[in-house]
Amino acid sequence: MMKLRKAGERGHADHGWLNAYHTFSFADYYDEANMGFRDLRVINEDRIQGGAGFPTHGHRDMEIITYIIEGALAHKDSMGNIASITPGEVQRMSAGTGVRHSEFNHMPNQQTHLMQIWILPEKEGITPSYGQKSFTESFKNKNFVLVVSKDGREGSITMNQNASMYVGKFAASETMEYKIEPGRHVWLQMVKGSLTVNDQTLETSDGLAVSNEPNLNLNAKATTEFILFDLP
Repeated sequence: MMKLRKAGERGHADHGWLNAYHTFSFADYYDEANMGFRDLRVINEDRIQGGAGFPTHGHRDMEIITYIIEGALAHKDSMGNIASITPGEVQRMSAGTGVRHSEFNHMPNQQTHLMQIWILPEKEGITPSYGQKSFTESFKNKNFVLVVSKDGREGSITMNQNASMYVGKFAASETMEYKIEPGRHVWLQMVKGSLTVNDQTLETSDGLAVSNEPNLNLNAKATTEFILFDLP
């Protein structure tokens, strides 16, 4: 079973300083048919204007992953982490028992474009933690890189859920087969480009839910960037 979630079907909120598209129900956008997929709860595609951002606010019991597409994001949290996240880097914050943080585009003349992802943890009440890593070197040798996983294999950032997050960066005409283990599910989120998945074509910002399929045949029709979640 494969179900396409077209980019234009997502929820949309334009706050001036923030232009956000919600794949699943979030904040004032509510869609009973799109509350999440498996343990994947939020995929927000955000564009933050220069000098703007999210003031200090709280989270708990959520694995929060930030993927920068363009620009940079300044992060500060109650665990003492102060960082700038740039393209090629992935950040994971396990909110656990509770954490407060702020996120700002600290470049006054450039927009920041990002995906913010929330995944439900395996259990509640864990100790909050933080991880951040650049995968730029990995992409010099591979077009499909594991960036977040439960066990931290292949140099990925760990998270508190039996899920894996991959980033694909394919040139036009590059292909790959992705095997799905029995009982597992996949969400594929396009960042940009054009990709055929089995008999389904995905364009920029489209999403695809996959269940009860043994494998995915990926074929890039143009320069393409995407995120693939392998979920229990």
